[in-house]
Amino acid sequence: MGHEEIEALIKVLQAEKAKPSAGIALGTWAIKFDKKRAAFVFDKCENEGYCEERPAVIAVSGEIIDAGGPLFG
Repeated sequence: MGHEEIEALIKVLQAEKAKPSAGIALGTWAIKFDKKRAAFVFDKCENEGYCEERPAVIAVSGEIIDAGGPLFG
């Protein structure tokens, strides 16, 4: 990531923190940058691959590409 992407990540995290209820980044174990989509992927998988939720994906613009959510049930 470059300076612009890091600044965008800070803004995304501040916006998530400001939400009165649980934001879509809550419960994240890892944050990855997807260069192809210019988006941050908030991975909620535990133990290197065990996942119960799709990751949330937020563009550098702050647009929610995928809010994530349960894989089962």
